[in-house]
Amino acid sequence: MDDIAGKEALLLRGFENYLTAQNRSKNTIRSYTYAARQFFGRYSRITVFNLQSYKLYLLEHYKPRTVNLRINGMNRFLGYIGWTKERIRLIKIQRPVCLEHVISEGDYEYLKIRLLEDKQYFYYFVIRLMAATGARISETVQFTANDIKNGFKSIYSKGNRVRRIYIPKLLQEDMMKWLRKTDRLSGDIFINSQGKRITASGIRKQLKIMAARYHLDKHVMHPHSFRHRFAKSFVKGCDNISLLSDLLGHGSLETTRIYLRRSSFEQKMIVNQVVDW
Repeated sequence: MDDIAGKEALLLRGFENYLTAQNRSKNTIRSYTYAARQFFGRYSRITVFNLQSYKLYLLEHYKPRTVNLRINGMNRFLGYIGWTKERIRLIKIQRPVCLEHVISEGDYEYLKIRLLEDKQYFYYFVIRLMAATGARISETVQFTANDIKNGFKSIYSKGNRVRRIYIPKLLQEDMMKWLRKTDRLSGDIFINSQGKRITASGIRKQLKIMAARYHLDKHVMHPHSFRHRFAKSFVKGCDNISLLSDLLGHGSLETTRIYLRRSSFEQKMIVNQVVDW
């Protein structure tokens, strides 16, 4: 399997089909195939030395999380072709001691108020849906009127697993009123002026505009911030970390445990309140 110089294109197509058959997400397929394509763009043969050289290249040019993403992709490719020699080891990533860049409860409530005052109902429900369900931005744009009627959305993830995103009753009622008023009782609910489903990048752009308009910290005005807000608020109201992990669709409880941590601002506030010596 070492000398595959003339078979890269065929192998990559087969690899993509292999990942598709495993029900991997489009983003995962794109990321993993990119890693293999990037490797062959630099090396003509798969050898242990070249694999380690690729790792060094990644370390010099990318952030740790991206490095591990590329390594995962390349290792998956090695498994696909039946490589039995040494794989590329992931690098250790230092976990943060606090959770940063999460919109505060106060700023979240303030943002909702301002959006309602300005009659920006579309984005009011975009951010409220993310913050009240923990849905990722890629999942949020997929919501349909039927999902709102049902009170949940079923998301199919890798391994044919199904995750159900529940819509709280109060939000469901408010959204149904909005959908009736705007005549969006079927199909996608978050659509642009051309009648097409809004993109994640479109929402990211609007959040930056809102940050400037309403004088909010631009670092917390990103889609995942509202998913974080859901998790932080959920932990505050319910200490069932296992349930939260299921709701967020995490593969490991360790991933969810970050929400038990405080932000640096919260840590500072607690220290100021507790330490009086």
